[in-house]
Amino acid sequence: MIAYILRRLIGAVLVMLAVATLVFFMLRLVPGDPIAAMLADAGSEEAREAITRKLGLDQPLPIQFGRWFGNMLQGDLGASIYGSNQPVTKILLEALPRTMSLAFLSFIIALLIAVPAGIISATRKNTAADTTVSFFAFVGLSMPDFWLAILLIIVFAANLQWLPAIGYQPLSAGVIPWLSHLILPAIAIGTGFSAIIARMIRSSMLEVLQADYMRTAASKGLPTRILLLRHAFPNALIPVITVIGIAFALLISGAVVVENVFAIKGLGRVLIQGIQNRDYPVVQGAVLVVSAFFVLSNLLVDLLYAVIDPRIRYS
Repeated sequence: MIAYILRRLIGAVLVMLAVATLVFFMLRLVPGDPIAAMLADAGSEEAREAITRKLGLDQPLPIQFGRWFGNMLQGDLGASIYGSNQPVTKILLEALPRTMSLAFLSFIIALLIAVPAGIISATRKNTAADTTVSFFAFVGLSMPDFWLAILLIIVFAANLQWLPAIGYQPLSAGVIPWLSHLILPAIAIGTGFSAIIARMIRSSMLEVLQADYMRTAASKGLPTRILLLRHAFPNALIPVITVIGIAFALLISGAVVVENVFAIKGLGRVLIQGIQNRDYPVVQGAVLVVSAFFVLSNLLVDLLYAVIDPRIRYS
C-alpha cells in the first residue's frame, strides 16, 4: 500500500508539472494583449514598452517559462499584472476559503438529499416513490444552477428577506453569518449534484440487491434495515465513491456562475477575471490549484476503495 501511495504521489507531481507547462504555453496562444488590457486606450507607446520590459514579456517564451517555472518550484507564483499587483499566492489564499466553504456545504447538501433518495428509489423500484425520485432527479439534472440561484434570491432574499442575497462572511465572523450567506448558493449548486449521485446510488443498489449473498442474508431473517445499511449500501459504494470524488473536485472548480450570481469572490470568479484581464500569473496559479484538487480527489478515491471493500488490495 505504501509503495502504491508513493507511486501515485510521484505521478501526481508529474501531472502537476505537465499541467503547469501546458497552461503556460496555451495561455500565450489566447488572442489578446495583457498590456492592452491594463492600459486600454490611455497609455502611450512608450508606457506600453516600459511595462512590457518591467514584466519581462519582451523576453523569448522559453526564457519567460524558465523563470516562472523556477519560481513556481520555490512556491512563488508571481504577482498579478493587472490592477493591484498583488502576489498571486495572496489572491488565491483569499479566494480559496470561500470556494472551499461553498463546495463543502454544497457537498453536504447533495449527500443529504442523494443518499436517502437513492436508497428509497432502489428499494421501492417501479413504485410511486421511485417515480417521484426519478422525476426530481431529472429536474435537478436539467435545471441550470444559475437559474435556481436567481429563483432562490427572489424568494428567500428579495420577497421573504430571510437571507442575504449577495456577499460572503468568513467562519471567523460566526457560524450563523457564514451559513446564512452560503446556504442559498450551496442549495443552488448541491441540487444538481444530488441528482447525479442519487441516480448512481439507485443503479448500484439495484445491482447489489439482486446478488446471491443478499438473498442468502434475507433468507436468514435479517431485518430490512440491517440488510440495506450493513450489506447492500457498503457494497454499492464503489461506483458511487468514484462519482462523489469527481463531483467534489468539480464543485471546487465549477461554481463560477453561482459565485458571480451571489457576488462571492471565490476561486472560480478569480479565474474568470484573470482570463478576461489576460492576467497570466493569476490564471496559471488558479489552474494549478484546481488541478491539484482533481489529482488529490482521484488519489483519495482510490485509497477509499480498499477501505470500503477489503477484497481490494494494492500491491
